[in-house]
Amino acid sequence: MRNGSALASRVAETDPFSHESTAAAVRRLTALVETQARVIGDYEAAIARSRDTFEHASAAARLGIWECDLSTETLQWSGGTYDMFDIPRDSPLVRRQMLTCYPDESLKALEAIRSRAIAQRNGFTLDTEIVTPRGRRRWIRITATVECAGNRPIRLFGIKQDITEEKARWDRLRRVAEVDELTGLANRRRFQSVLSDFCEASGGLHAAGALLLVDLDGFKDVNDSLGHAAGDDCLKQAARRLDELCTDAIVVARIGGDEFAVLLKPMPEAHRIAAIAAQIVQAMGLPVDHHGRRFKIGASVGAAMADGCTPAELFQRADTALYAAKSGGRNTYRWFDPWRMRTLAEAGAAIGR
Repeated sequence: MRNGSALASRVAETDPFSHESTAAAVRRLTALVETQARVIGDYEAAIARSRDTFEHASAAARLGIWECDLSTETLQWSGGTYDMFDIPRDSPLVRRQMLTCYPDESLKALEAIRSRAIAQRNGFTLDTEIVTPRGRRRWIRITATVECAGNRPIRLFGIKQDITEEKARWDRLRRVAEVDELTGLANRRRFQSVLSDFCEASGGLHAAGALLLVDLDGFKDVNDSLGHAAGDDCLKQAARRLDELCTDAIVVARIGGDEFAVLLKPMPEAHRIAAIAAQIVQAMGLPVDHHGRRFKIGASVGAAMADGCTPAELFQRADTALYAAKSGGRNTYRWFDPWRMRTLAEAGAAIGR
Protein backbone atom coordinates (compact mmCIF):
# COMPACT_ATOMS: atom_id res chain seq x y z
CA MET A 1 0.00 0.00 0.00
CA ARG A 2 2.84 2.36 0.77
CA ASN A 3 4.17 1.86 -2.74
CA GLY A 4 0.73 2.52 -4.20
CA SER A 5 0.30 5.75 -2.22
CA ALA A 6 3.69 7.03 -3.35
CA LEU A 7 2.83 6.31 -6.96
CA ALA A 8 -0.52 8.11 -6.64
CA SER A 9 1.23 11.08 -5.11
CA ARG A 10 3.73 11.27 -7.97
CA VAL A 11 0.91 11.03 -10.54
CA ALA A 12 -0.99 13.82 -8.79
CA GLU A 13 2.08 16.03 -8.90
CA THR A 14 2.64 15.52 -12.63
CA ASP A 15 -0.94 15.14 -13.87
CA PRO A 16 -1.81 18.31 -15.75
CA PHE A 17 -5.47 17.72 -14.98
CA SER A 18 -4.99 17.43 -11.27
CA HIS A 19 -6.44 20.19 -9.05
CA GLU A 20 -3.07 21.69 -8.14
CA SER A 21 -1.70 21.76 -11.72
CA THR A 22 -4.89 23.30 -13.11
CA ALA A 23 -4.76 26.07 -10.51
CA ALA A 24 -1.15 26.81 -11.38
CA ALA A 25 -1.95 26.85 -15.07
CA VAL A 26 -4.83 29.25 -14.45
CA ARG A 27 -2.54 31.50 -12.44
CA ARG A 28 0.05 31.45 -15.18
CA LEU A 29 -2.58 32.11 -17.84
CA THR A 30 -4.09 34.92 -15.81
CA ALA A 31 -0.69 36.49 -15.34
CA LEU A 32 -0.03 36.20 -19.06
CA VAL A 33 -3.38 37.78 -19.94
CA GLU A 34 -2.77 40.59 -17.45
CA THR A 35 0.67 41.18 -18.90
CA GLN A 36 -0.73 41.28 -22.42
CA ALA A 37 -3.52 43.59 -21.27
CA ARG A 38 -0.92 45.96 -19.78
CA VAL A 39 1.07 45.84 -23.01
CA ILE A 40 -2.07 46.57 -25.05
CA GLY A 41 -3.05 49.32 -22.62
CA ASP A 42 0.41 50.85 -22.82
CA TYR A 43 0.25 50.60 -26.62
CA GLU A 44 -3.18 52.26 -26.72
CA ALA A 45 -1.96 54.96 -24.33
CA ALA A 46 1.06 55.54 -26.55
CA ILE A 47 -1.21 55.83 -29.59
CA ALA A 48 -3.46 58.24 -27.70
CA ARG A 49 -0.43 60.31 -26.68
CA SER A 50 0.82 60.28 -30.26
CA ARG A 51 -2.60 61.36 -31.48
CA ASP A 52 -2.65 64.06 -28.82
CA THR A 53 0.84 65.19 -29.79
CA PHE A 54 -0.15 65.23 -33.46
CA GLU A 55 -3.30 67.26 -32.76
CA HIS A 56 -1.34 69.77 -30.67
CA ALA A 57 1.42 69.99 -33.26
CA SER A 58 -1.21 70.35 -35.99
CA ALA A 59 -2.95 73.11 -34.06
CA ALA A 60 0.38 74.91 -33.56
CA ALA A 61 1.18 74.60 -37.27
CA ARG A 62 -2.44 75.46 -38.19
CA LEU A 63 -2.81 72.38 -40.36
CA GLY A 64 -5.03 69.34 -40.69
CA ILE A 65 -5.16 66.06 -42.61
CA TRP A 66 -7.91 65.35 -45.12
CA GLU A 67 -8.88 62.68 -47.61
CA CYS A 68 -11.64 62.13 -50.15
CA ASP A 69 -12.85 58.82 -51.55
CA LEU A 70 -13.29 59.54 -55.26
CA SER A 71 -15.95 56.87 -55.81
CA THR A 72 -18.29 58.19 -53.11
CA GLU A 73 -16.92 61.73 -52.57
CA THR A 74 -16.78 60.82 -48.86
CA LEU A 75 -14.58 63.11 -46.78
CA GLN A 76 -12.50 62.36 -43.70
CA TRP A 77 -10.82 65.16 -41.73
CA SER A 78 -8.52 65.38 -38.74
CA GLY A 79 -9.44 67.70 -35.89
CA GLY A 80 -7.27 70.52 -37.23
CA THR A 81 -9.20 70.62 -40.50
CA TYR A 82 -12.52 70.87 -38.65
CA ASP A 83 -11.11 73.76 -36.60
CA MET A 84 -9.84 75.51 -39.71
CA PHE A 85 -13.33 75.53 -41.19
CA ASP A 86 -14.99 76.45 -37.84
CA ILE A 87 -16.97 73.19 -37.87
CA PRO A 88 -17.53 71.10 -34.68
CA ARG A 89 -15.26 68.07 -34.69
CA ASP A 90 -16.81 64.79 -35.84
CA SER A 91 -19.67 66.64 -37.56
CA PRO A 92 -20.98 64.83 -40.65
CA LEU A 93 -18.97 65.87 -43.70
CA VAL A 94 -20.71 66.36 -47.04
CA ARG A 95 -18.35 67.60 -49.74
CA ARG A 96 -21.09 69.50 -51.54
CA GLN A 97 -21.76 71.51 -48.37
CA MET A 98 -18.08 72.07 -47.63
CA LEU A 99 -17.62 73.60 -51.07
CA THR A 100 -19.99 76.42 -50.13
CA CYS A 101 -17.15 77.75 -47.93
CA TYR A 102 -15.22 78.71 -51.09
CA PRO A 103 -16.05 82.03 -52.85
CA ASP A 104 -16.89 81.66 -56.54
CA GLU A 105 -13.39 82.42 -57.88
CA SER A 106 -11.74 80.19 -55.29
CA LEU A 107 -14.14 77.35 -56.06
CA LYS A 108 -13.48 77.62 -59.81
CA ALA A 109 -9.72 77.48 -59.22
CA LEU A 110 -10.05 74.52 -56.83
CA GLU A 111 -12.28 72.44 -59.11
CA ALA A 112 -10.07 73.14 -62.14
CA ILE A 113 -6.79 72.15 -60.49
CA ARG A 114 -8.43 69.16 -58.76
CA SER A 115 -9.87 67.81 -62.02
CA ARG A 116 -6.55 68.26 -63.79
CA ALA A 117 -4.66 66.44 -61.01
CA ILE A 118 -7.08 63.51 -61.09
CA ALA A 119 -6.90 63.29 -64.88
CA GLN A 120 -3.09 63.39 -64.84
CA ARG A 121 -2.74 61.09 -61.79
CA ASN A 122 -0.58 63.58 -59.86
CA GLY A 123 -0.96 66.08 -57.04
CA PHE A 124 -1.40 69.81 -56.65
CA THR A 125 -0.85 72.74 -54.29
CA LEU A 126 -3.29 75.63 -54.12
CA ASP A 127 -3.49 78.76 -51.98
CA THR A 128 -7.11 79.81 -51.80
CA GLU A 129 -9.62 81.76 -49.74
CA ILE A 130 -12.49 80.34 -47.69
CA VAL A 131 -15.33 81.87 -45.70
CA THR A 132 -16.25 79.69 -42.72
CA PRO A 133 -19.85 79.11 -41.56
CA ARG A 134 -19.12 81.70 -38.85
CA GLY A 135 -18.28 84.27 -41.52
CA ARG A 136 -14.53 84.27 -40.93
CA ARG A 137 -12.35 84.80 -43.98
CA ARG A 138 -9.23 82.66 -44.10
CA TRP A 139 -6.57 81.73 -46.58
CA ILE A 140 -5.58 78.07 -46.71
CA ARG A 141 -2.92 76.10 -48.56
CA ILE A 142 -4.20 72.79 -49.92
CA THR A 143 -1.74 70.06 -50.88
CA ALA A 144 -3.08 66.90 -52.46
CA THR A 145 -1.88 63.55 -53.76
CA VAL A 146 -3.85 61.21 -56.00
CA GLU A 147 -3.82 57.53 -54.99
CA CYS A 148 -4.49 55.01 -57.76
CA ALA A 149 -5.42 51.35 -57.91
CA GLY A 150 -3.68 50.28 -61.07
CA ASN A 151 -4.33 53.28 -63.29
CA ARG A 152 -7.66 54.18 -61.69
CA PRO A 153 -7.70 57.16 -59.27
CA ILE A 154 -9.42 56.08 -56.07
CA ARG A 155 -8.48 58.61 -53.40
CA LEU A 156 -7.29 62.17 -52.86
CA PHE A 157 -5.49 62.95 -49.63
CA GLY A 158 -3.20 65.58 -48.23
CA ILE A 159 -2.86 68.54 -45.89
CA LYS A 160 -4.73 71.80 -45.44
CA GLN A 161 -2.91 74.62 -43.67
CA ASP A 162 -4.20 77.97 -42.43
CA ILE A 163 -1.89 80.57 -44.03
CA THR A 164 -3.98 83.66 -43.20
CA GLU A 165 -1.23 85.26 -41.11
CA GLU A 166 1.46 84.31 -43.63
CA LYS A 167 -0.52 85.93 -46.45
CA ALA A 168 -1.12 89.06 -44.38
CA ARG A 169 2.63 89.36 -43.79
CA TRP A 170 3.38 88.95 -47.49
CA ASP A 171 0.68 91.48 -48.37
CA ARG A 172 2.26 93.97 -45.97
CA LEU A 173 5.70 93.34 -47.47
CA ARG A 174 4.29 93.67 -50.98
CA ARG A 175 2.56 96.89 -50.01
CA VAL A 176 5.83 98.31 -48.68
CA ALA A 177 7.60 97.23 -51.87
CA GLU A 178 4.95 98.35 -54.35
CA VAL A 179 2.90 101.16 -52.79
CA ASP A 180 3.83 104.81 -52.31
CA GLU A 181 3.63 105.42 -48.58
CA LEU A 182 2.40 109.01 -48.78
CA THR A 183 -0.35 108.74 -51.40
CA GLY A 184 -1.30 105.06 -51.32
CA LEU A 185 -0.88 104.81 -55.09
CA ALA A 186 1.42 102.34 -56.80
CA ASN A 187 5.07 103.38 -56.61
CA ARG A 188 7.54 103.65 -59.48
CA ARG A 189 8.72 100.06 -59.09
CA ARG A 190 5.18 98.71 -59.33
CA PHE A 191 4.41 101.01 -62.26
CA GLN A 192 7.43 99.82 -64.23
CA SER A 193 6.49 96.19 -63.61
CA VAL A 194 2.89 96.71 -64.77
CA LEU A 195 4.00 98.76 -67.77
CA SER A 196 6.44 96.04 -68.83
CA ASP A 197 3.78 93.31 -68.54
CA PHE A 198 1.27 95.47 -70.41
CA CYS A 199 3.58 96.22 -73.34
CA GLU A 200 4.58 92.56 -73.61
CA ALA A 201 0.93 91.43 -73.63
CA SER A 202 -0.25 94.07 -76.12
CA GLY A 203 2.46 93.17 -78.63
CA GLY A 204 1.90 94.93 -81.92
CA LEU A 205 -1.78 95.68 -81.35
CA HIS A 206 -3.05 99.14 -82.17
CA ALA A 207 -5.39 101.08 -79.87
CA ALA A 208 -3.93 99.06 -77.03
CA GLY A 209 -4.37 101.67 -74.33
CA ALA A 210 -2.38 104.76 -73.51
CA LEU A 211 0.11 106.16 -71.03
CA LEU A 212 -0.53 109.54 -69.42
CA LEU A 213 2.24 111.31 -67.52
CA VAL A 214 1.02 114.01 -65.13
CA ASP A 215 3.28 116.68 -63.67
CA LEU A 216 1.92 119.15 -61.11
CA ASP A 217 2.36 122.83 -61.99
CA GLY A 218 3.16 125.20 -59.14
CA PHE A 219 3.94 122.45 -56.64
CA LYS A 220 7.44 123.77 -55.87
CA ASP A 221 5.99 127.17 -54.96
CA VAL A 222 3.60 125.50 -52.51
CA ASN A 223 6.44 123.57 -50.87
CA ASP A 224 8.66 126.66 -50.67
CA SER A 225 6.03 129.09 -49.38
CA LEU A 226 3.77 126.89 -47.20
CA GLY A 227 6.12 124.10 -46.18
CA HIS A 228 6.36 120.36 -46.72
CA ALA A 229 3.18 119.56 -44.77
CA ALA A 230 1.17 121.61 -47.26
CA GLY A 231 3.08 119.97 -50.09
CA ASP A 232 2.20 116.52 -48.71
CA ASP A 233 -1.50 117.47 -48.52
CA CYS A 234 -1.26 118.69 -52.09
CA LEU A 235 0.18 115.36 -53.25
CA LYS A 236 -2.42 113.35 -51.32
CA GLN A 237 -5.34 115.29 -52.78
CA ALA A 238 -3.88 115.12 -56.28
CA ALA A 239 -3.47 111.35 -55.93
CA ARG A 240 -7.04 110.94 -54.68
CA ARG A 241 -8.43 112.97 -57.59
CA LEU A 242 -6.44 110.92 -60.09
CA ASP A 243 -7.54 107.62 -58.56
CA GLU A 244 -11.23 108.63 -58.50
CA LEU A 245 -11.11 110.00 -62.02
CA CYS A 246 -9.18 107.24 -63.79
CA THR A 247 -11.53 104.31 -63.31
CA ASP A 248 -10.37 102.88 -66.66
CA ALA A 249 -6.77 102.73 -65.51
CA ILE A 250 -4.69 99.57 -65.26
CA VAL A 251 -2.48 101.38 -62.77
CA VAL A 252 -2.27 104.87 -61.24
CA ALA A 253 1.16 105.58 -59.77
CA ARG A 254 3.29 108.23 -58.18
CA ILE A 255 6.61 107.91 -59.98
CA GLY A 256 8.49 110.92 -58.59
CA GLY A 257 8.18 113.92 -56.29
CA ASP A 258 5.20 115.57 -58.03
CA GLU A 259 5.00 113.23 -61.02
CA PHE A 260 2.26 110.70 -61.63
CA ALA A 261 1.58 108.10 -64.31
CA VAL A 262 -1.72 106.65 -65.50
CA LEU A 263 -1.76 103.54 -67.71
CA LEU A 264 -5.16 103.29 -69.39
CA LYS A 265 -6.61 100.01 -70.60
CA PRO A 266 -7.35 99.56 -74.34
CA MET A 267 -10.02 101.89 -75.70
CA PRO A 268 -11.24 101.81 -79.30
CA GLU A 269 -12.00 105.55 -79.30
CA ALA A 270 -8.99 107.85 -78.90
CA HIS A 271 -11.28 110.77 -77.99
CA ARG A 272 -12.08 109.02 -74.68
CA ILE A 273 -8.41 109.11 -73.75
CA ALA A 274 -8.27 112.79 -74.70
CA ALA A 275 -11.34 113.42 -72.54
CA ILE A 276 -9.66 111.75 -69.54
CA ALA A 277 -6.52 113.87 -70.05
CA ALA A 278 -8.66 117.04 -70.17
CA GLN A 279 -10.54 115.98 -67.03
CA ILE A 280 -7.24 115.44 -65.21
CA VAL A 281 -6.14 118.98 -66.08
CA GLN A 282 -9.48 120.36 -64.89
CA ALA A 283 -9.51 118.33 -61.65
CA MET A 284 -5.96 119.31 -60.73
CA GLY A 285 -6.89 122.98 -61.14
CA LEU A 286 -9.44 122.80 -58.30
CA PRO A 287 -8.43 124.41 -54.98
CA VAL A 288 -6.47 122.38 -52.44
CA ASP A 289 -7.37 122.61 -48.74
CA HIS A 290 -4.69 122.68 -46.05
CA HIS A 291 -5.83 123.41 -42.48
CA GLY A 292 -8.36 125.99 -43.60
CA ARG A 293 -6.12 127.56 -46.21
CA ARG A 294 -6.92 127.13 -49.89
CA PHE A 295 -4.49 127.38 -52.74
CA LYS A 296 -4.39 126.31 -56.38
CA ILE A 297 -1.96 124.34 -58.45
CA GLY A 298 -2.31 122.89 -61.92
CA ALA A 299 -1.18 119.98 -64.05
CA SER A 300 0.41 119.30 -67.40
CA VAL A 301 -0.33 115.98 -69.08
CA GLY A 302 1.52 114.12 -71.81
CA ALA A 303 -0.29 111.28 -73.59
CA ALA A 304 1.01 108.52 -75.88
CA MET A 305 -0.71 105.52 -77.43
CA ALA A 306 0.67 102.07 -76.62
CA ASP A 307 0.90 100.80 -80.19
CA GLY A 308 3.34 97.97 -79.83
CA CYS A 309 6.34 99.94 -78.60
CA THR A 310 8.63 98.93 -75.76
CA PRO A 311 8.07 100.24 -72.21
CA ALA A 312 11.03 102.62 -72.58
CA GLU A 313 9.75 103.90 -75.93
CA LEU A 314 6.23 104.41 -74.60
CA PHE A 315 7.48 106.28 -71.56
CA GLN A 316 9.76 108.45 -73.71
CA ARG A 317 6.85 109.33 -76.02
CA ALA A 318 4.59 110.34 -73.12
CA ASP A 319 7.43 112.28 -71.53
CA THR A 320 8.04 114.15 -74.80
CA ALA A 321 4.33 114.99 -74.97
CA LEU A 322 4.48 116.19 -71.34
CA TYR A 323 7.34 118.53 -72.24
CA ALA A 324 5.23 119.87 -75.09
CA ALA A 325 2.34 120.56 -72.68
CA LYS A 326 4.66 122.49 -70.36
CA SER A 327 6.16 124.38 -73.27
CA GLY A 328 2.64 125.19 -74.47
CA GLY A 329 1.80 127.19 -71.35
CA ARG A 330 1.11 124.42 -68.76
CA ASN A 331 -2.27 123.44 -67.32
CA THR A 332 -3.01 121.56 -70.55
CA TYR A 333 -2.37 118.22 -72.26
CA ARG A 334 -0.63 117.18 -75.44
CA TRP A 335 -0.59 114.01 -77.55
CA PHE A 336 2.64 112.52 -78.75
CA ASP A 337 3.24 113.51 -82.39
CA PRO A 338 6.44 111.89 -83.70
CA TRP A 339 7.19 114.71 -86.20
CA ARG A 340 6.25 117.73 -84.15
CA MET A 341 7.60 116.32 -80.89
CA ARG A 342 11.04 115.62 -82.28
CA THR A 343 11.66 119.34 -82.75
CA LEU A 344 10.40 120.09 -79.24
CA ALA A 345 12.52 117.35 -77.69
CA GLU A 346 15.63 118.65 -79.51
CA ALA A 347 14.86 122.18 -78.31
CA GLY A 348 14.48 120.91 -74.75
CA ALA A 349 17.78 119.05 -74.95
CA ALA A 350 19.51 122.21 -76.19
CA ILE A 351 18.10 124.23 -73.29
CA GLY A 352 19.30 121.53 -70.89
CA ARG A 353 22.81 121.80 -72.26
